[in-house]
Amino acid sequence: MKRIAIAGVTGFVGRGLAALCEERGIAVTGISRRGDGQVPGVDRWQKTDAMDLSGCDAVINLAGEPIDRRWTAAMKERFRESRVRFTRDIVVALAQCPDDRRPRALVNASAVGIYGDRGDEVLDESAAPGTGFLADLCRDWEAAATEAEAHGARVAVIRIGMVLGRDGPAWKKLSRLFRLGLGGRLSHGRQWMPWIHVDDLRAAFLHAAGDESARGPLNGSAPEPARNSDFTRTLAATVNRPALFPAPAPALRLALGEFASVLLASQRVVPAALEAGGFEFRHPALDGALDDLNKSAT
Repeated sequence: MKRIAIAGVTGFVGRGLAALCEERGIAVTGISRRGDGQVPGVDRWQKTDAMDLSGCDAVINLAGEPIDRRWTAAMKERFRESRVRFTRDIVVALAQCPDDRRPRALVNASAVGIYGDRGDEVLDESAAPGTGFLADLCRDWEAAATEAEAHGARVAVIRIGMVLGRDGPAWKKLSRLFRLGLGGRLSHGRQWMPWIHVDDLRAAFLHAAGDESARGPLNGSAPEPARNSDFTRTLAATVNRPALFPAPAPALRLALGEFASVLLASQRVVPAALEAGGFEFRHPALDGALDDLNKSAT
């Protein structure tokens, strides 16, 4: 690959992905609302409402309004527009490219939320979608990306778990809370939490962009999912603080509304397709991933 277009390149995952491309000698066209930005590794810019993807070997779409907030009807519409409608815009832009300059692949973000709340069931990519708003949203999001196949593009969708990275929102919130000694399990703590180190997620997107065998859904989560209680205990030990303050489910629902269902859902997700395609995780185990982040922050 010589050039990749990245939508959402100004975000937490996108910025590091652009830097990774630069390390590997891949040029990056950044796609943003303004059509410019200060992102190392990006040498060209496109506006979201005037995309020209000609000459790019692949497109990676990371765009999407953050969902970690109380969901209102207006916010749900923004979630949908920033994912489903924008993905369709990318497909239109891809279709408008000359045949000999059209990107050969579209790698689109999705989320493990597509599986819903599944208890102890092991969820590889063959598992059926679940139910609920987020599952429906992810299903429509993936369907929009798949429309690119009609224009000759190979399509892969990466179903992302909780992303752990030093500059990411999840790690910032959790590490701050636990360092203050205010951390604790969520509800009973038995729910499975799919997670992934951001370095592995960025590498997985680049792997999917360049590997011709990467098609359809790919679970973007570490090979060793953790129960919430184990995650809590490991994080507390990593920052050398106790975890004494569990958050009861009713309190979470009162504070966060429908979004609490995401935190309380159990999803025992495994990255079967990525591993079958030869992808190797740098941080497969939770304790090693958290140690890496804690050392990076000190």
